[in-house]
Amino acid sequence: MKIMKFRQALFWDVNPNKIDVKKNAQYIIERILDFGNDSEVKWLMKNYDKDMLKKTVAKSRMLTPQSKSLWTLMFKTK
Repeated sequence: MKIMKFRQALFWDVNPNKIDVKKNAQYIIERILDFGNDSEVKWLMKNYDKDMLKKTVAKSRMLTPQSKSLWTLMFKTK
């Protein structure tokens, strides 16, 4: 998995340099799908399994309703 330098504005509540891309996968996915830019979403799609992304969207309680609706349609999840 390619490591990305996360923006402080995206992860305002933690030190982005200390985020573990495997341990904190759900947290990263939720933040990027909610607030990420195009390059961050592209990185996300390349580095996480599509099934994991779908499951995260389906069970997330952190995504805004608008983001959850968008990504549900994009991933065709229920």
